[in-house]
Amino acid sequence: MIPYPEIKPYLVKIGPLQIRWYGLMYIFGFAASYFLVRHQVRSRNLDISEDQIGSLYTWGIIGLMLGARLGYVFFYAAPQYLENPLGVLAVWKGGMSFHGGLIGSVLAGVIFARKHGIRRLLLSDLVMATAPIGLFFGRMGNFINGELYGRPTGVPWAMVFPDGGNIPRHPSQLYEALLEGLLLFCILWVAKDHTRREGTVTALFMILYGAMRFGVEYFREPDYQLGFVLGPFTMGQLLCGAMVLLGLLVLALRREDKGPADAA
Repeated sequence: MIPYPEIKPYLVKIGPLQIRWYGLMYIFGFAASYFLVRHQVRSRNLDISEDQIGSLYTWGIIGLMLGARLGYVFFYAAPQYLENPLGVLAVWKGGMSFHGGLIGSVLAGVIFARKHGIRRLLLSDLVMATAPIGLFFGRMGNFINGELYGRPTGVPWAMVFPDGGNIPRHPSQLYEALLEGLLLFCILWVAKDHTRREGTVTALFMILYGAMRFGVEYFREPDYQLGFVLGPFTMGQLLCGAMVLLGLLVLALRREDKGPADAA
């Protein structure tokens, strides 16, 4: 067994004010994605300005945060919030959903692309190639917080998490950081340079993330308020299954790159 590292959840604390690692991880993820998208636009000489990229991330961050919160409410805790609707606003108590955040950011991206005359799948491919970096930082934030830990196990690298009882558990946050973060990023970053069909990177992200997360869910402790939803499956697995199917549909409908970013 490996001792769980004692890491304070905050970097700096001044009275009631804290700079927390989890919030910093979001900033690191968004910043890395922004600079990598800007690099792609420049290297491919796409007709997308830096102001448009900055505006895209403003839209995307708002869409992601709203979607992540509402996704958690609808997918994971609907009965609780039906009894207390105002609790939806209590974001400081936690409760964010990756799948909800994905839906929110995609909707924001679709609106942005339409407004600026940029092809939707092109824009999506640029961002999705960088999204795993944000996932890596996010899961590292979960690990530092000691949340979303794994199921009990006897493997040599098991850890006892502060809120997980005196039971060795899988460090499933690290599994996700490595698989859905670093490995998926490497795959997509290489794939983007070997296809001319718009939507390929987006489809691969959805299929591979969905498959990786589906597998890791077998090592992750089910959400306490839901447990198993359909037989041996968790809500995360059901959502990932739908994500894989949608990714296959995008893969079937992708099209050839026609050149300029502002082509109709």
